[in-house]
Amino acid sequence: MKKKIIIGLVIVVLLIAGYFIVKQLVWNYKVAHAEKIVELATDKVFVYQSDMKLSKLIKNINGKLTTNPKIDTSKIGKQTIHFEYTTDEGYPVTYDVEIEVVDITPPMIFQGKSKTVYTGSEDDIAKTLFCGDNYDPNPSCTIEGEYDLNTPGQYDLQFIGEDSSGNKTVNSFTLTVKDKPKSTGGGGSSSYTDFNKIKEKYQKPGATFGIDISHWQGDINFQKVKDAGVEFVYIRVGRGDGIGKEYVEDDKFEQNIQGFNEVGIPVGIYFYSNANSSKDAEKEAKWMMKKIKKYKVDLELVYDWENWSHFQEYDLSFYGLKDSYQLFRKTVEKEGYKAMLYGSKSYLETVWDSPSAVWVAHYTENTNYVGNYKVWQLCDDGKVSGINGYVDLDIRYE
Repeated sequence: MKKKIIIGLVIVVLLIAGYFIVKQLVWNYKVAHAEKIVELATDKVFVYQSDMKLSKLIKNINGKLTTNPKIDTSKIGKQTIHFEYTTDEGYPVTYDVEIEVVDITPPMIFQGKSKTVYTGSEDDIAKTLFCGDNYDPNPSCTIEGEYDLNTPGQYDLQFIGEDSSGNKTVNSFTLTVKDKPKSTGGGGSSSYTDFNKIKEKYQKPGATFGIDISHWQGDINFQKVKDAGVEFVYIRVGRGDGIGKEYVEDDKFEQNIQGFNEVGIPVGIYFYSNANSSKDAEKEAKWMMKKIKKYKVDLELVYDWENWSHFQEYDLSFYGLKDSYQLFRKTVEKEGYKAMLYGSKSYLETVWDSPSAVWVAHYTENTNYVGNYKVWQLCDDGKVSGINGYVDLDIRYE
């Protein structure tokens, strides 16, 4: 009797298992043979670094997307995108589409209509002019035309930038070669910008007034600086000693940060960067944080990258440069600090695309910088009690 029951149970189990196996096989067959009706846009070419999702490619589909991935436009060339959708009958299917990402942006040239050099210059003129590209870290940057750096005169030339995608920028300019003037001695200009007058002129709710310093300001009387009304200071912690070289601490860093900490003036920190990769920018951030960990830092850690006159030496695309700052920012924010980018108005508006946390350098009566900024550096010839010589003056907005 028990044997018959066991045999019966086995038969039932086998029948149930067979049912589900057959059902799965039928389902697999239907899925494999499900009708795929996908009508795609005829244009499957996308611009490098554009923001695009898969759904924008699809004009018609017999079902609903179950995935809508963002198209990776960070690399040029052809690529296959895999996506899934569920048909109107409820069958899950996969589909592949081939797209292409292209770079259509020509290199950027920052060169006016004229450039002057002295006779005997051994510089490669093409290397001293700013030429960079959004994608290509090594665009071709050349000068067309004849000139002689040993013969005074004016030479009409063309500066040409061309990237690996064939995009080209041409800028015509006049090169003036002249003899170096003899020194006549004498002092320089005695004009300066008074800190107190700046406070009077630009005072408004939310604005505070400060300075940024390095070893160039020498020994500072910190109490006098505070008594003069300085409300914040950005201190240089150090600089890169060239591409791939060691970092150098500012000679006056410890003296400056200790002094301003003692008198209670809020402090931010900046580092003059020579990074030519995201990895280098991350290393700089970690080096900065190690140097400041025992001090009170109230304001941002600042990424100060200004190597525009030697940009071609850095093997960086503009997106590579931006990625470097973003990794710097993430690295310091991970440790609880705030990050900020320093730059001149022209480069912030063109190369950097105006990041949100910005310290803009623009030496003018009233800046017309188009982006949002936290700090405005308005001059480098400021005079403040407690500092011998000139100092940069800044206004901070909260």
